[in-house]
This record gives sequence, C-alpha cells and structure tokens, in this order.
Amino acid sequence: MAKTLFLQGIENEQSGRLYEAIQFYRRAVQLVPDIEFRLYESTKPKLRENIDSDEKLTLETSFHDNGVDLQELDGEENDGDILGRLAKVIGKNGCVCSPHLEQSSTHISALPMEIVFYILRWVVSSDLDIRSLEMIAKVCRGLYVCARDAEIWRMACVRVWGVKCGTFEPKYLSWRDMYMQRPRLQFNGCYISKTTYIRHGENSFQDQFYKPWHLVSYFRYLRFFPEGKVLMLTSTDEPQNCVNSLKFRDPRNNSILIGHYRLRDNCVSLVLKRQEINKMNSTSEMSSRRRKHLEPVHDSGEQTFHVEFEIQSYHKRRNSQLSWLCYVIYTKYKNGQEIPTELSLGGKYPPFRFHRVKSYTQKSEFPLQ
Repeated sequence: MAKTLFLQGIENEQSGRLYEAIQFYRRAVQLVPDIEFRLYESTKPKLRENIDSDEKLTLETSFHDNGVDLQELDGEENDGDILGRLAKVIGKNGCVCSPHLEQSSTHISALPMEIVFYILRWVVSSDLDIRSLEMIAKVCRGLYVCARDAEIWRMACVRVWGVKCGTFEPKYLSWRDMYMQRPRLQFNGCYISKTTYIRHGENSFQDQFYKPWHLVSYFRYLRFFPEGKVLMLTSTDEPQNCVNSLKFRDPRNNSILIGHYRLRDNCVSLVLKRQEINKMNSTSEMSSRRRKHLEPVHDSGEQTFHVEFEIQSYHKRRNSQLSWLCYVIYTKYKNGQEIPTELSLGGKYPPFRFHRVKSYTQKSEFPLQ
C-alpha cells in the first residue's frame, strides 16, 4: 500500500499537481517511514552472483605473481587468445566491470571506456610505471582488457625509443610484446653496483688499531629517466640511505653526476658531468677585490665522464643488469687542451643490477603522452 501511494505521489508531481503529490507522500511515509529508500533499492538491478560456465575463464598463468618484478609477469603463451575471449565477454556485458557487492556510491563501472583509458595513462605516467599497469590488470577481466590497450603500449614504446622506434611487426607480436622483449632500461628504480677491494695498512705506525690490510667497499648508483636524463652517485653509504637522493631530476646532493644517455640496440651510452657549484659569494668577492696580489689558482680541469654499458638479463629477469663496456674520462683545461683517460676495466668494475624503489612511483606528475 505504501509503495502504491508513493508511486501515485510521483505521478502527481510529474503532472504538476504538487499539493496532491504531497498528500500521497505523507500517507505513504505514515505507513512505512523509509518507503523512499526501499523503493529506490527495489528498482536497482540485482547483481549476478553466479557467472555462466561459458564465461568463466581461469587466468592463473597470467595473473600469477611471486612478488617479483615486471619481467616475470610476461610470457603468456595464449595472451592473444585470452584477450580476445575476454574482450567478447566485456562487450557482451556492456561495461568494464561490475561491483561484487551492492553499494550506494557510484562505481567505476559507470565510467565510459575513454575515461578508464585516461586513468590508466595517469597510472603509467610520464615516468613509465608499467609495473602498476600490470598490477591493475590483475583486478578483473575488464581492467585486464583495458590494460592491454595497444595505444597505451605504443605510447610507452615511443617514450622509450623515440618516434623512430618503428613498428612491432614482424619481429614482435604486439606493442606490449615489443616493450617486454626488446632491450631497454627500467625507470621505477635504480641500478646499483657494489665494489670491494683490499687496501694495505700503514706499516710505519703500529698500535692496537693497526691492521695489515683494510677491506674497502663503496657503491655506485644509476638512475635513468625516460626523457634521456641520468644521475650517477658514488658513495660508501648503504642503498637505503642513498636511493632517496636520486628521486628527483634536479638533486640537491652536489656529489651526484648529471648527464644524458642514448639507447642503441642493447647498449646505452652515458655522458656525465659534475654539478656546477658557485663557491664565490658577495662577501668573498668584495674581499678578493681588495687583495693586491691574487694567489695562483691550480687548473684541475673540467672532467666529463663517458661510459658505455651493455643491457643484459640476470637470473631470468630481463634488462636487469648493466655490464661495463667502456669508461673514458675527458679532462678539459682552461687553455683549451683536452686529455682523454681510458680506464682499464679488467673486472675491476662489477656490473650494475636493477632494484625497484617504491618511492619513485608513488606520485604521477603527468600522464603518458
């Protein structure tokens, strides 16, 4: 009875008879105080709890995660077949996904497909956080299909190899396959190399602290950015104390080398320089002007570091190791003379190995474009 009275009130309100509509609403509310809420809930479509057997698709091989990096998430042999079958199911349902439980707020399934793709571009971001995109693909079938969008992976390939990256055919199956299989750098962490050597002690002075030899260890850190910028830090501090200083493109640590890199096939070439530090302030300038005789300044030269690495796989993890190929230091003096010094590698420089840093991908500054 309350439902009938409330519906009659709706009809009167739609017809413009507001006084009669209020009378019906009052009588309905007297019978059932929450009649409006109950009527709204009864009109909502009931969610399917059981999915038909022909739509049940097990994706354990594709969604299995052992807590490893992105490189172990690829390799599905029937990825194209799974993607096609899921796309048909999503097309039949008419939405990206459906809520598992009823909720009063607007669900993500109400968003059009174009908005979902734009959100995924923010997830990947300009820093190419592809691992987060793969994690989103594990949520449901609809987001799995959206995360395999060819345009997103094409833009990611262009971001890595430039507009001259070509097409994925005929060597690769798709843009995603090209991104996974082709040698490239990783941007959601840094490459770390630990060097250890033995240094002899001082024989002329011996006391209780004297040691005939010392074991010296230090680290090298490399952080790459998609636009071609690279940071390099050499420090004796442990990684947990150093990786945060490489988070931003303009580091505050003056000991960090800044440069650019170029990716060519499976090799990457780096050109690095020390940061320019303005040591002269206004006070020192005034005092220097008052000096009658300036002391001679030693010309130590400006150093430029040219390094070349080979991108390799390590323990079935693609593109996770950088091995040294060449290391040359060019010293340019004020008189214009430039002297190259090529360092002999000879196993003295251990390879860099990639480590993911969570703080590097916590925020997205710009979407993938």
